[in-house]
Order: sequence, then C-alpha cells, then structure tokens
Amino acid sequence: MLYDIRLKLDHTYAGRAGGARHLNRVMPAALPGRQIVQTSLLTCDPVADTRNAFVDFFGNRATVFYHDAPHDKMRITMQARVRCLTREPQLDISPDRNRLAQEIAEVRHLDGQAPHHFLGPSPRVPARSEIAAFAADITAPVTGGVLAQMQALGHALHAEMTFDATATTVDTPMIDAFVNRHGVCQDYSHIFIAALRSLAIPARYVSGFLRTLPPPGQPRLEGADAMHAWVSAWCGSELGWVEYDPTNDITVQTDHIVVAYGRDYSDVSPIKGVLRTAAKGTSAQSVDVAPVGAV
Repeated sequence: MLYDIRLKLDHTYAGRAGGARHLNRVMPAALPGRQIVQTSLLTCDPVADTRNAFVDFFGNRATVFYHDAPHDKMRITMQARVRCLTREPQLDISPDRNRLAQEIAEVRHLDGQAPHHFLGPSPRVPARSEIAAFAADITAPVTGGVLAQMQALGHALHAEMTFDATATTVDTPMIDAFVNRHGVCQDYSHIFIAALRSLAIPARYVSGFLRTLPPPGQPRLEGADAMHAWVSAWCGSELGWVEYDPTNDITVQTDHIVVAYGRDYSDVSPIKGVLRTAAKGTSAQSVDVAPVGAV
C-alpha cells in the first residue's frame, strides 16, 4: 500500500512566548523489507531560528526546533509518502518462555533493537501485580510458543477493555485505565506491554499512523485520522519482533505506518519541549492518511 500522510501539530499561546525548544518524533521510519519512505518533509511556522535533526538510540528520526524570537502560535507540519510492504503470514516457530530466556541471553549486542532494553519497568510502564495476575491467568492454558501467548493476551485485553476517548488523558497512569477497563490506544499498549513483560517477553511501544476507513458510502474526512499506538514483542531469534495492535485486536500489516519505537510513550511522544512564557496554551492535532489512488 502507498500512502500520503499529513500531520499538523498546532500550539496557540495566550501570550507571546520566547526561548522555545521542541523535540519532535513524527517522521515515518525507513524499515527494510517493511516500509519505504519515498518522500518526507517537516516544517515549522514560524520558521525555527535553528533546527537539529538526528537519529536517537532506538533508531527513531528526531528533530529539535529552536525559537528565540517571541511568538504566540506554532504549527509543525509533516508530509510524507510511504509504501508499506505486504509480509507473509508468520508460522508460530517461537520458543516457549524458558527457551526464550536462553535466546535473549544469547543476544550479544546492546543496540536499540536488543530485547534486553524492553524487559524491565519503564517510566510509564511500571510493574503492577494486577496486570501480572491477568497475564498469568490468560496464558496459563495456552499451548505453543510465546507468539501464541502474545496473541491470546491481545485477544483477552481487547475483550476486557472499552475504547473511550474521554476516559483518560496522555498523563493518566496505566493502572487507572486497566482498573476501569476504559482507555485509548496509548492505554491499551501500555497495559499490553506490562502484561508481556510480566511474563519475561520483551515488549516495546510503537507510535505511528493507522489507515482508517469511512463508513460505507461516505467520503473520507480530511484530518479525521490520528496518531496511533501498538506493541512490538520479541518472539525469539527466529521470528524476532512481531507487532500486534491490541486496540483493534489484529496483527499489524499494511494499514499501520511506523514512526518510532521505544520502551513506552515517553520515548516516542510526537512533541515535547519547553518555552518561556507566563501564559497558558492550547494544542490540537490533525492527521490525514490517504491511500494513493483511493477515492
């Protein structure tokens, strides 16, 4: 599938701000055999006094915008054309959890793709006994390797949770969403990661874009899509990283466009930074994911 993607991040300040520094992770990732970035452009209005682009530890494309001049609003726009490649269905040749631990130990590198980084607690995914008990109950009767356990957990979490855009905010603790069984994709992903890690299955957070389809007979709505989140689990040396979307209860294929990988949302947030102002501000996000050639 070939997609044209446009993201707009709008910030409006009640008073003029200066000395702003904003770190952005919104550029689609180039992933051999998975995702080809044909074109990409990231702009800022007002134009930044300085910008610095780099690749972070986990291999994500990042850009920092520096504004020294006073301003009362800022818009960051990302445009890209990305081709997502179809992958063959995966056979479950994953090891059981005992063998998985041995295969993790046999990984001799510690770069950003190493499973070791995604086993323990992280800032937004602390270890929680309630989630560990849920994971243990769901996987106890599952036969087969860790891939089957991961899929069983994903099915169960999707069945337990209710998607509710009003139930949580970006700062709501993961456990609150789990206890109330309501949340958004960030909450589903954090809970799923905590459940997998409680079973000693390495799991990482994935941010990106999701193609969404309008109701039958209705046109696509401009900007109706939003940034999405899902999970990548390390299922042994043969399968490697396998991605699963617990919010939609599906194994990831060509409808998901990857932006960044991290331990949790704090590693991959689309924008974070500081600015010098005494006034409060508001923000808004608009995303459009359009299949090229689609009506």
